[in-house]
This record gives sequence, structure tokens and C-alpha cells, in this order.
Amino acid sequence: MDITIIGGGLAGVEAAYQLATRHHRVRLFEMRPTKYTPAHKTPFLSELVCSNSFKSRDLTNAHGLLKEELRRLGSIVMNKADRAVIPGGKALVVDREVFAKMITEEIESNPNIAVIRQEVTDIPDGIVIIATGPLTSDVLAKKLGEITGTDNLFFFDAISPIVDGETINLDKAFFGSRYHEDRDDYLNCPLTKEEYDTFYDALIRAEKVDLHPFEKTSFFEGCLPIEVMAERGHQTLAYGPMKPVGLKNGKREKEPYAVLQLRRENMSGTMYNMVGFQTKLTYTEQERVFRMIPALQNAVFLRYGSIHRNTYINSPVLLDNALRLKCHERTFFAGQITGVEGYIESAAMGLIAGISAHMSTMNREFLPPPGDTCVGALLHYLTTPHNTFQPMNINFGLLKNYRKKDKERVVNNALHVITSWKEKIEKICEKIEED
Repeated sequence: MDITIIGGGLAGVEAAYQLATRHHRVRLFEMRPTKYTPAHKTPFLSELVCSNSFKSRDLTNAHGLLKEELRRLGSIVMNKADRAVIPGGKALVVDREVFAKMITEEIESNPNIAVIRQEVTDIPDGIVIIATGPLTSDVLAKKLGEITGTDNLFFFDAISPIVDGETINLDKAFFGSRYHEDRDDYLNCPLTKEEYDTFYDALIRAEKVDLHPFEKTSFFEGCLPIEVMAERGHQTLAYGPMKPVGLKNGKREKEPYAVLQLRRENMSGTMYNMVGFQTKLTYTEQERVFRMIPALQNAVFLRYGSIHRNTYINSPVLLDNALRLKCHERTFFAGQITGVEGYIESAAMGLIAGISAHMSTMNREFLPPPGDTCVGALLHYLTTPHNTFQPMNINFGLLKNYRKKDKERVVNNALHVITSWKEKIEKICEKIEED
């Protein structure tokens, strides 16, 4: 069956490869070199724009574990990355040009894949996988807004850091909700005036990331970077996102001078979001400055804050657990446009979309990978309702039943489970073909 994929990045290529190996004919649309995005420079498929690092190789790191899961699932992205590797310490670093050329050559030489170099401005008929990434063209973005609803398509991304719950010093924090003594909605991290002054001085002097020209825009008042707010005056934060009003600390009689509020990112409390702390500080500076808050002195950051242009859909509202549009069962989404962050995370959702579309052609319900794997945890995050859905990269806090002390068991279990899941999917498909 012919399947159309829009976007020749990591996710689109991965989806195309998974489908082609399952004997589907694929039309892969990529608008470069006919039309370039502001960030891309070459006509190669899967061009790496931001960095040539695929992050950690270490299996005890979530990024390393995700890559190993993809290897076991037959990922073309991981296959080529391992072949294009260059020295990079503990990180998997690749030669960008070699990597992209190898991907392009294999995809273009695949007899089941037709690469079509033109911009897509409408959604074609039939089964379609949309993998256009964060820099989706304006024309197609407008069309996506029409079919998903403009409230479900975002073009600007403001992200607060997420902290590992087990690394927060609970002796220097307290649970409570503003004006509600009997609620534990937030974990509050108090600061004295002296601690606030030290934190503030470090914050306004910290190094910031320069945005690309195409990302420069006026900030929304509702999601100002914390350092931009701080520049408006010494007391701005203490009367804004760090105001202590209405928060009673049972551990101290005296009301704190300022408070950072942490909000749970998951039910188990392994991940906490720094409320109102969207930032464009460099990663190094985020660690240095935010650890000046007493309760975070030993904090491990599962996701750093960032502000940049992005195009992504409200996946928990729009997609089912097969990455399929709920209102249109023949349309799938993959990659960063679904709300994942990072190269390998994008490739992972491309792989899942490819397998899901394959099972759809067989009229078979998709079986999601379990939530105690990295691939399954990412998929679960994308397709589970959130009060405030924001892009996410892989971290152990997403995995079902994760505990830091049991990391070795978690890793071994994830690799066993993802292998079993692959075998189960293959058996289902083989049985259908036999029937």
C-alpha cells in the first residue's frame, strides 16, 4: 500500500525506512533544496541543525538507553549514527555530513521509497505521516492549524526546567498550595532575603543563549523568561512568580521572603517543574544559578529550560496512542511536531509512527510499547492529558515505576521489555499475513 510521508528529517526518514522494510511503497516529500528553512543549509535528508551530538552513550543515562532501544528495534538513524561516529567522550557524536549523506543514499536507493523534492501545501489523500518538524513551512502550518484547530498548534515554545524529585532537599522545602493549608499541590522552596539577593544578583549577570535570527520575537507577557522579568527590577520576582503570599510553612514561623514553587510533572512525584522559570540561560548557568536556591543545592535537572521558535501540536488532545489523529484515522504525526525534544526522541516517534501506520493498513489495533521503556514512556507522555503540555526530551522520570536507586534494574528491564514488544509486534503481523 502506498503511504505518504511529509518531511525528510530524522522522524520522516525513520518512518519511511520502517514502512519500506515492511514492503510498503512510500512517497517521502522533502521541500529542500526547492525551498530551505531558515536553519537548514544542505539538501541532505536528516540534516542535523543544532548540534552533531546525540547525547550520552551510557546506558545508565536515559538518552543512552533510548538509543539502545532503537538499535534493537532496527532504527536506520542509529545504524548510520554508529557508522558516522567521531570522538566525543561519553556522548555519541557524529560527522554531520557523513551521517546525512549515508541516510540520503540509503533512502534514495531503496526501491520501495520515492523521494519527492517539493513543498507540500495540503494534506494528501490516503495514509499520511506528518513529520515536518519545528520549522514547518508557513503554508503547511496554516493548513495544520485548520485541521487541528488553531488552539492546538503552537509556534512559540517557553519551557521551564524540570528537576529530579529525588534530588530536592525536602528539609529545606515544604508542601502547600497558596491560601490552602490542607493542599499539597506544590513543593515550595523558600528563600530568606539574603538568599534571594544572592540568587537575584547571579541571575541578572548569568550568560544567556543567543537566539537565531528566525527565532527572535517579542516575548509573551504570560511566559517571560525569568531573567527578563528580573531585569525589570530587584523586587519583580518577589512580587511575581516567587511571591510568598498565601504560603504557610509549617517548618518555620517566619514567612519566607521569596518562594520558588515546584509542580509535579507526574503522579509519582519523580519529576518537578520549576513554575514560572522559563529561561534562555545557558545550561551551565541554569545549574549554577538555580542551585543557589537552598532546596535545589544538589538538584539534578532532567530537562533544562529554553525559549525558541517551535511548531508542535497539542498531542494529548489530538492524537491517540498510535500517534494517529483522533478526528482522521488515516493521518499520523511523528517527530518534533508531536512535542518531543531532541534528535533521537524525534527518530523514536518516527519509528513508532511507521510501525503504527503499518498495522493500520492491516486493520489491526496498534499495541503501544510499555511505559517502562524509553520509547513507550515518550509515547505515553505525548498521548496522556496534561494541564500544561510542553515539549519533552527523554528522562528517567518519564518511565513507569522508575526509582533512582534501582537504575540498573530499570535499564535491564527496559531492554528486555522492548525486545519482547518487538517480537510480539512481529508475531501479530506475521499471523495476519498468513491468514
